Formats: sequence, C-alpha cells, structure tokens
Amino acid sequence: MIKISHLAKKFAVENPKKLSEQERQDPRLSGKYFHSVQDVSLTCQKGEVLGLLGPNGAGKTTTLRMLSTALKPDSGDIEIDGVSVVKKPLVARKAIGFLSGATGLYGRLTGRENIAYFGQLHGMTTQAINEKIDQLSEVLDLHTFLDRKCDNYSTGMKQKTAIARSVIHDPSLVVLDEPTTGLDIMAAQTVLDFINSLKEKGVPVIFSTHHLGEVGELCDRVTVINHGRSVFNDTVETFKNLAPGSLHQAFLNSLAGK
Repeated sequence: MIKISHLAKKFAVENPKKLSEQERQDPRLSGKYFHSVQDVSLTCQKGEVLGLLGPNGAGKTTTLRMLSTALKPDSGDIEIDGVSVVKKPLVARKAIGFLSGATGLYGRLTGRENIAYFGQLHGMTTQAINEKIDQLSEVLDLHTFLDRKCDNYSTGMKQKTAIARSVIHDPSLVVLDEPTTGLDIMAAQTVLDFINSLKEKGVPVIFSTHHLGEVGELCDRVTVINHGRSVFNDTVETFKNLAPGSLHQAFLNSLAGK
C-alpha cells in the first residue's frame, strides 16, 4: 500500500520581479517562496492504478518527484508498505520504478545498453538483466529498435525504452509522469496495455495524465490536485458520479469542489 499524508514543498523565488503576472496571481506565492505543494494526501493499494489529475502547474510533478525520493518534502510523509520514503529513501528507491517527464536516455548507448545499465545499478546479474529485457521487449514491442543507438529514436521509442529502464528491477511501485504525452495512438496504446499488465500482477501504479480517457480506461482511483492541494481523492466511480456521462465535467466539478 502507498500512503501519502499531507505533503508540502516550497521553493525559493530567486527574483520575484521577473515573475509573470499569472505567477504573481498564484495564491501559492508568499513572499520569497512559492509553495508548489501545500497539502496533498492519497492512497493506492496493491493492484490499483491511480490517476493523478490537475491543471498545468498544479503540483503533480512535484508530488511525484517527492514520491520518487528525488525531492525531500518540507512536511508530511510517504509510506510504501509501511516504510517511510522520507526517513529511508535508499530503501524506498529499490522499491520504486519512476519515469519522469524527460526520458533522460544516454544517446550514444543502444536501448538495450541503457536498460542493462540501470539493471546493473540495481545489483542485478547479467543473466537476470537479459531475461528481463527479453520480457520487456515483448511486452513493450522493443524488438525493432532495441539495438540501435538512442540518438536516432523517435519519441515513442524513447518513451518505451525509458519505461523498460524504469521497471527493469521489478519494482513494487511504478510511478509514471505523463507516460503517453507526445506518443502516437499505437505507441500510447502499448504503454496503456503495459500499465494494465502491471495491474494484473498486483503492482500499484500512480501516473499523472491530462487524458481523461486514460483515466476512464485504466484507473481504480483518482486524485485531483489544484493549487498544490488534493481536492479530490476517491474511487474512479465516485469521480465519474461528479458528472455522469462526462469525465471532463467531472474534472471541472472536482476543481470547483462540487
């Protein structure tokens, strides 16, 4: 089980005078600090997929980066199967597979080499890495480009390789930041099918998205963040009931607190 309780994170604003008018109007700006995340809580059980929704700049990515241990929260806690990510980040990292908004692949390496390198970082044997790459290649359809240098990859190729790299160590939690953004229909469907396969294995998945269709297709739970606060955190069925027949309106109603 993943439990996030009252997360908060602020960042210093180096030069407030350079902020845009929109940034100055954001209620999270206070003095020389921008409170990106103010109070976010959510839960996700094993075998569940949780969709993280919110307007651009709402604090979704900052929340996911704290969950991945890339950022340390100013307050609040994150627990994975009872282990505090905040207190024991090194232990938690072994349990997490994290895909950020940028793929971050090494362009001079092949896809296979990129994936294998991360397997080595997790202490996997060469045999285990090769077996896992074969499995992921089948599921994510990597065969045609796996041994080409990543410099020459399309957006879809990079994203699928980055996902494989993120889960090479069989994590007990997978966190994906907008995994289908910029992908064509076929590549996006491959990613969605992969998320479903994780769900079938009992692996909890938390992913942010702007595509409400993905929420309706995949998710068991939904958390909506607005101005750094979780304004909705419940089942997908409860989310749909906010506006029966329209996920778009349900999202707008959640932002309005209806």
